[in-house]
Amino acid sequence: MGRFLPADHEAGDANTIGGYRAVHARPAAFEGKDGASYSVEIVADEVREPQGRFGAYLLFVHWRRGDPVASGHLETDYIAFGDSEDAARSALGAMLLNDVKRALDELISRAATPSKPWYDVMRDS
Repeated sequence: MGRFLPADHEAGDANTIGGYRAVHARPAAFEGKDGASYSVEIVADEVREPQGRFGAYLLFVHWRRGDPVASGHLETDYIAFGDSEDAARSALGAMLLNDVKRALDELISRAATPSKPWYDVMRDS
């Protein structure tokens, strides 16, 4: 069941991925270059990186056409880091929506590109 919540433009910058969620009280959604619908979440994990103790990445949920059923996902590598989970999420939350969409389309392109069989990769090395 959907619900209408008016946007709270005092909550953040709706042009960033973190601000969009704060302003609209829901995750951002995009149409990927494959024509499918995706929603996006910021996820943070504990990591052992010199940039910080926590890393944050984008998780895109792929929605099946015609049904509100998740049918897969794509995820980026770690994009932002911080000394705490909140710091890493906040750093990634400043990413502009246009850059998030670009990241989604790059992931779709990579997923659609057939990978070479291992023997071709070994021969090319």
